[in-house]
Amino acid sequence: MAKQNAKQQETVATETVSKTESFFENNNKVIMWILATLCVVVCAVFAFKYLYLDPREDKAADMMFEPQYYFDQGQYELALNGDENSAGFLEVADTYGGTKYGNLANYYAGVCYLKTGDSDNAALYLSKYRSVAKRSLPGQIINAQCYGLQGDIAVDKGDYNTALNLYEKAIKASNNEYFAPLYMYKKALVHEKLGSTDEAKELYEQILTSYPESALETDAQKRLGVLSQTK
Repeated sequence: MAKQNAKQQETVATETVSKTESFFENNNKVIMWILATLCVVVCAVFAFKYLYLDPREDKAADMMFEPQYYFDQGQYELALNGDENSAGFLEVADTYGGTKYGNLANYYAGVCYLKTGDSDNAALYLSKYRSVAKRSLPGQIINAQCYGLQGDIAVDKGDYNTALNLYEKAIKASNNEYFAPLYMYKKALVHEKLGSTDEAKELYEQILTSYPESALETDAQKRLGVLSQTK
């Protein structure tokens, strides 16, 4: 019976880990709304602070509007590469990567690549993004999302140890009811895949204790139920 339960646990964990990125897809509308709103807020803050202090910031800010529009419309290729009249996130990131807006463009370029199925370039540009100050909610969300998406890519490639490290960074970067439990849950799934049952249980219990209103509360309860059957 123990062997049967262990096999069931491994099967469920494997299937669940392989679908970690599907959580992003299933909550796409919510996350895309957050990202769209986020970019407007961040751009407004950056504009106020840097518009007249650094001409490169000014230029990079102007170049962000068109790719942001395409991004909001789900036209990720145009958001990446631009059109005959405007630049895309790639040009902003590659030309003005040292600026605040260029840094933000690295992040959005990574998301666009991920949405178009190019995980290698997605990982490349997400890794170029430099975390911003955590004192603001926009900063927390972008930082956490960047680490979390890189973690998803690592999972898809079967690089589970790297995924654990990235999800841990995402958890530390998070400080809200949505993203912190999300990355705790994903990290727990990877621990299950690696056979680290105690670590997985601890994370599920932390979700239930620290984030009882989370949308993942029921899922965490279910995973704890499965793990409790395995000795």
